[in-house]
Amino acid sequence: MADLIDHIVRASVNLYQDRYSHLHISLYFQGVTMSLQKRAVAEFIGTFWLVFGGCGTAVLAGHKVGWLGVSFAFGLTVLTMAYAIGHISGCHLNPAVTLGLTVGGRFDKKEVLPYWFAQVLGAIAAGGLLYFILMGSEGFVDKVHETSFQEASGGFATNGFGVRPEGASPEGYSPEGYSLAACLVAEVVLTMLFLLIILGSTDKRAPAGLAPIAIGLGLTLIHLIGIPITNTSVNPARSTSQAVFADGHAWDTLWLFWAAPLAGAIVAGFIYRYLFDAKSEAQGS
Repeated sequence: MADLIDHIVRASVNLYQDRYSHLHISLYFQGVTMSLQKRAVAEFIGTFWLVFGGCGTAVLAGHKVGWLGVSFAFGLTVLTMAYAIGHISGCHLNPAVTLGLTVGGRFDKKEVLPYWFAQVLGAIAAGGLLYFILMGSEGFVDKVHETSFQEASGGFATNGFGVRPEGASPEGYSPEGYSLAACLVAEVVLTMLFLLIILGSTDKRAPAGLAPIAIGLGLTLIHLIGIPITNTSVNPARSTSQAVFADGHAWDTLWLFWAAPLAGAIVAGFIYRYLFDAKSEAQGS
């Protein structure tokens, strides 16, 4: 009986791997065959969904669901889109992810800028839709007239650092008043870990077909850690989209949310490529 059970389990695992192993080369990997134009459109749509779902939850429902709900919203946007467009564009949705995969040897460096353009454009489009929806609320408009758009929207889900001065609107500041140095380190480390999750879970040696779950839950955890610090970026496109419409101090701090995620992604790409990749393992042995 034990031998029979063992045989059934092994056969099931082999069948699962045969059926779903293709996901390793389609998710976050350059082995997709779609044209660059079609992949860019997919990245536009995917990044739109990430910002609309994640930042939309923060702006429209954050007072109801809290930081936990916002964290899960961001994770769910990536998880759902990974299954929806992973086989089309790789589902990067993030300039830092595209750069990290390029450094890690998983993406063509000639296609980085078109992906970045599509991601930032998709994020800004989602930010614009959120702005339009907010301004459709009579109660919200009344608050804007009494204070400002930034104050009424709670900073419009912008990222930031430093202590908010008394009387200043909330955009571009750390939710809990963390310093520039603390926010810089947090964003670098969180982005680095996010890229390591992506690179590891999409490796051909990892369990097949489960990468979107690991990546989505990883992003959820990253937001749980990072929201009190910077409102969690780890994504320059997401930060840019909110700064465009929040304006004000958000523009003064946006540089950090490009520099830190890109730096973290580069570190992760080098770590995985030269320490954990199958080729480096073969060379080391």
